[in-house]
Amino acid sequence: MSVNRHQQLRQLPSVDALLSSMQDELAQWGHAQLTRAISQQLSELRAEITAGNTPGISPEGIRQSVVAALTERSNASLIPVFNLTGTVLHTNLGRANLPEEAINAIRKVAAGASNLEYDLESGKRGDRESHVEALICEMTGAEAATAVNNNAAAVLLVLNTLAMGHKVPVSRGELVEIGGSFRIPEVMSRSGAILVEVGATNRTHLKDYRSVIDDDTALLMKVHTSNYTVEGFTACVSEPDLAALAREYQLPFVIDLGSGNLVDFEALGLPAEPTAAEALANGADLVTFSGDKLLGGPQAGLIAGRADLVAMIKKNPLKRALRLDKMTLAALAEILKLYRNPEQLTCKLPTLRLLTRNPADIRAQAENLLFRVARCLDTRYRVSVADCLSQIGSGSLPVETLPSAALKIEPLSGKDSELRELAEQLRRLPMPVIARLHRGALWLDLRCLEPEHEAAFASQMEALVP
Repeated sequence: MSVNRHQQLRQLPSVDALLSSMQDELAQWGHAQLTRAISQQLSELRAEITAGNTPGISPEGIRQSVVAALTERSNASLIPVFNLTGTVLHTNLGRANLPEEAINAIRKVAAGASNLEYDLESGKRGDRESHVEALICEMTGAEAATAVNNNAAAVLLVLNTLAMGHKVPVSRGELVEIGGSFRIPEVMSRSGAILVEVGATNRTHLKDYRSVIDDDTALLMKVHTSNYTVEGFTACVSEPDLAALAREYQLPFVIDLGSGNLVDFEALGLPAEPTAAEALANGADLVTFSGDKLLGGPQAGLIAGRADLVAMIKKNPLKRALRLDKMTLAALAEILKLYRNPEQLTCKLPTLRLLTRNPADIRAQAENLLFRVARCLDTRYRVSVADCLSQIGSGSLPVETLPSAALKIEPLSGKDSELRELAEQLRRLPMPVIARLHRGALWLDLRCLEPEHEAAFASQMEALVP
């Protein structure tokens, strides 16, 4: 090792010396964490010096590097983003946005003790689901209800309770794969139920179900194919007909709605989607559906229907493993209360507000933002306002789209690499902007940019100014 390198190594301050000069940082991060960060920084500097480099070794420079490293480590990894993908219920971006009513309810119960499982009237232990069960029943017409942490868990729990070790016929055309490669057959297998495939992918008849029912059949199940459609030469058994067959053999009839919906979408100008109340009215003994998709609430799986079946499900030991926490229950209760006032629902509930936005209003918003965004980009890009189509998302109404408007950013060079570079820059903004790459352009679909967030979006885009 040269004399110069040896001198540089000797000039490095000690860990103790740096600690004594960083009293504010010591109070903020604690002795153990700060010591580790200083040791790591000194180790990196020694490696650089040994490699023949000449890094800055002043105590102040080291302090700044340590503070930067600790600050980066302390930053939250789960942060808000601007969803400009055009997919309203984007699974990767957290699905449904919650209204203030739900957020305030979460804040209140998270801050201290609550009557989660305490009956204030009797002074005895209560049922945590008493905070939502009556509301679910009110909105669906069910006799009883329970809730778990997502719809896959709801299906798992129903099957494990009612069909473990027994057969469950399901149409081949309904053996869907939901997000994250979770497939209905695999969920059924984990539940302990024995899947019996009936019919064909495109056509299933009542006789197909009847032919497989035997003494080992536990229930009949219909899965709403919310994330794909089969068109053309198709046939499926209606819910009332399948319900009648189940009654004939004295079997429970279960409908997995998947996305979950409580209102008439057509009345809102949206594509038709079955509701939980309709499923029960059509003869289902139990219906399962999600809380964070079309319902517009927090992640949850809801089970509603016959009181005797729900009682059995609640006694299943798995129920405790899948139950909801106090914050989710608080949010879910407030979401369900909003449905009591249908006239205000599209104003109060973000999911329905975003789905029903007027395309003309979105386009006006895009035109208002055009200049502000264009001046933030360098001369390699051209920005224009363009019509586009949004998606509902999360497997809901997969072939249906909603007319929208976007800021369309195109590279003058036509290079896709420049679009990807810009997309990466947008993701690095203080509040990341998530856009959509499509057909040689970066599309900023503004359907999910609410007017009150418009100024914040435009302001932070100025960080891109070259």
